[in-house]
Amino acid sequence: MIPDPDTCYQAMQSRDARFDGWFYVAVSSTGIYCRPSCPAVTPKRRNVAFYPTAAAAQAAGYRACLRCRPDASPGSPEWNLRADVAGRAMRLIADGVVDREGVDGLARRLAYSPRQLRRLLHAELGAGPLDLARAQRAHAARLLIETTDLPFVEVAFAAGFASLRQFNDTVRAVFALTPREMRRRARPAGRAEVAPSIPGLTTVVLRLPFRSPLDLPGLLAFVAARAVPGLEEVDDGTFRRTMTLAHGQAVIELTPKDEYVAARLHVADLRDLAVAVSRCRALLDLDADPQAIAALLGADPLLAPLVSRAPGKGVPGAAEGAEIAVRAILGQQVSVASARGAAARIVERLGEPLAQPLGSLTHTFPSVDALAGAGPAVLPVPGARAATIRALAGEIAAGRVALDAGPDRDETRRLLLEIPGIGPWTVEYIAMRALADTDAFPATDLGVLRGLAALGAPADAKAARALSERWRPWRAYAVMHLWSAA
Repeated sequence: MIPDPDTCYQAMQSRDARFDGWFYVAVSSTGIYCRPSCPAVTPKRRNVAFYPTAAAAQAAGYRACLRCRPDASPGSPEWNLRADVAGRAMRLIADGVVDREGVDGLARRLAYSPRQLRRLLHAELGAGPLDLARAQRAHAARLLIETTDLPFVEVAFAAGFASLRQFNDTVRAVFALTPREMRRRARPAGRAEVAPSIPGLTTVVLRLPFRSPLDLPGLLAFVAARAVPGLEEVDDGTFRRTMTLAHGQAVIELTPKDEYVAARLHVADLRDLAVAVSRCRALLDLDADPQAIAALLGADPLLAPLVSRAPGKGVPGAAEGAEIAVRAILGQQVSVASARGAAARIVERLGEPLAQPLGSLTHTFPSVDALAGAGPAVLPVPGARAATIRALAGEIAAGRVALDAGPDRDETRRLLLEIPGIGPWTVEYIAMRALADTDAFPATDLGVLRGLAALGAPADAKAARALSERWRPWRAYAVMHLWSAA
């Protein structure tokens, strides 16, 4: 999963930030673990070990470097790339499943026994599910300690810890500081006011790192063209939208900067903070590895001009998988503007209103229960398409179809195709955005075919599929380039 030790050491010697998040450097002489790009003096090779996850380094007894903040590095792009159990488990843990359902719940979702799952994750990632979830809690705790003035008991439960003692012990073990010392060391300029900007919601401001070059303006333009009124908006370079999380509503505001994305998160319950951060990163594809993608797609004679014009083009993710699926159905054989209008009417009729609007944001997207029970007059689409939406929502509500971070992608494709009214195009679009499948490719998409025609390539689905084989495993990124060419 990670490069061989000699390659890792060379990357560390050159302080190559491209490897941040891919692996972690543990130094036995100091007892700390770092990013590969840490600016500290390079340790001797015999004193260095490499781990695939921060949790593995912590489980081995190392504490996080306070200089390079390895827990705050961009996530590994490996987790979206991998379709195996380890990749699915990492995506589910990032989405808070262990905190909400425990290891047994995680194992059930993956169709493994807890014992089998622990053994597999230890072998693949160097840490078990509890260690991986603990590392995520530690990161959430650090964010809250350094960016808010919340009492530590509230920080502890908001970060997912079961007790204040567990919180204190973990912070000391991971960072070699007490929570009070961490808060004291935080720079005043990095502190953020935490106050209810919307009734019932609490605001936290933080920075989300990413790997360069990432074409965030292009991604923001893509999202703006499809923004559903009442649910999301792009205004003066800031993307805003509502979300429904495990413990209540949330509103996110994301503003791209040169080296990070400024995030202002309004949540009903601070226990949802880590999941909100994870979904923000997915929405803007902040864990992508643009240089690895460009190395493959930029070497292709057909795509090379597009890649050179827009390096780092990303694939927008999903705040909620069911929402993307419904919007994909609404977009079948109609224009983007028509699909936006239909989605806006559904949001207004079935969505849950915010206690107080923020800008043009007024509602969250309807729940699958509300969609499954919607009458024909409520869904502003032809009867067959409305039936497809109700059938899909019913399958998700019953737990037979999952459109979150963890399902088997091939099995999910099969289940979706069994729903009347859902065809290959819809399935691949859902896979691109809701399942974060980097290799999804809607070969029959009109924009893809127009993009190929604009490049002088054969513009039919069969030829598109054949061409796309040389773009694996980054075909979803090739789609984004072809859409821009169209």
